[in-house]
Amino acid sequence: MMDFAITKASALVEALGYIQRFHNKIVVVKVGGSIMDDEVVLSNILTDIVFMNYVGMQPILVHGGGKAINARMEQAGLTPQWVQGRRYTDERVLAIAEDVLCNSINRFIVNFIQAQGCEAMGLHSLSSGVLFAEKTYIQGEDGRRIDLGLVGEVKTVNARLLQLLVQADSIPCIASIARDPAGGSLNVNADTAAGAVAAAVKAEKLVIVSDTHGIRKNPKDPDSLMRSLHVSQIEEMVADKTITAGMLPKVEACIQALKAGTTKAHIIDGRIPHALLLEIYTEAGIGTEIIL
Repeated sequence: MMDFAITKASALVEALGYIQRFHNKIVVVKVGGSIMDDEVVLSNILTDIVFMNYVGMQPILVHGGGKAINARMEQAGLTPQWVQGRRYTDERVLAIAEDVLCNSINRFIVNFIQAQGCEAMGLHSLSSGVLFAEKTYIQGEDGRRIDLGLVGEVKTVNARLLQLLVQADSIPCIASIARDPAGGSLNVNADTAAGAVAAAVKAEKLVIVSDTHGIRKNPKDPDSLMRSLHVSQIEEMVADKTITAGMLPKVEACIQALKAGTTKAHIIDGRIPHALLLEIYTEAGIGTEIIL
């Protein structure tokens, strides 16, 4: 019993240095992947974010919810259409995405945080929005533009509002639906949105929490996890196709934030209990950190 207590005290002492270092510093946390479908896992991550707020950090949460959108589409008799791995979004799909992200997932997150005694504010296209985007296209193999429908790329972020909220000890909770120049809504990639937010507020850290352990030297080998990488190494791994598919927007978001002044970016597996606290408040960490 005494050994356990000493070990626990040692962990707290180790955390103290990090608590002091990150006091009053903004940390952007993006939550996504299959952990959004597991209420217990999501609740654990949100508890970590509440802890961060209580010990003096200033967390900003950005979330997606792709699998929940797919489930709602299936209930409505709609089949998701994919274009080069990206969801085609028409008006019906956008209405479902907006309802799921803003009225369901975002509301759950805000209510959970408030129940823990912290202030939180939901920010999205159906309330006070902070993401502003323009319609985006992708390049086809023949060089032609490919239309993705009502999909956008974040161009500006209301950083001032976010800074005022965290200074007031409130946790901004941002759903990945943005406003377009005409006042309509656009679906945006949550990883990309988190990178834009971190860049806009000059966050100390960007932490992308998903259902992946981090970046592997060999994507098929769990033991090849790379603990620390420079942006130049990431760019080489993208060029040689080691990093592909769903990991691409994650590393692109990290690079965007780092080049705008963020000190470190992290990609971690939210299925590990208290993954967020372990990555931020311990020397070893559990995922991949990326530095400039």
